[in-house]
Amino acid sequence: MTMELLSMAQAAAGHAAEAAGAVHGNFHAAIVGFGAAIGVGLVGSKAAEAVGRNPGAFGNILTISIIGMALAEGLGILAFFVVK
Repeated sequence: MTMELLSMAQAAAGHAAEAAGAVHGNFHAAIVGFGAAIGVGLVGSKAAEAVGRNPGAFGNILTISIIGMALAEGLGILAFFVVK
C-alpha cells in the first residue's frame, strides 16, 4: 500500500512539473501580447495627437505610424513563436 502511494505521488509530481512548464510559457506569451498591445496603443495615440497639432502632415504621420505599429506587432508575433 505504501509503495503504491509513493509511486502515485511521484507520478503526480511529474505531471505537476509538466503543467508548471505549460503555465510558464503561457504567462510569457500573455506578457508578449500585452506588450505588443501597449506599443500599438501608444503609436496610435501619439499619431492622433500629432495630426491634431499639425493636420497638414497627416500623410507622413500615417505612414510612420503604420510602420511603427507593424514593427510592434511583428516583434510580438516573433516573440510568440519563441515562447511556444
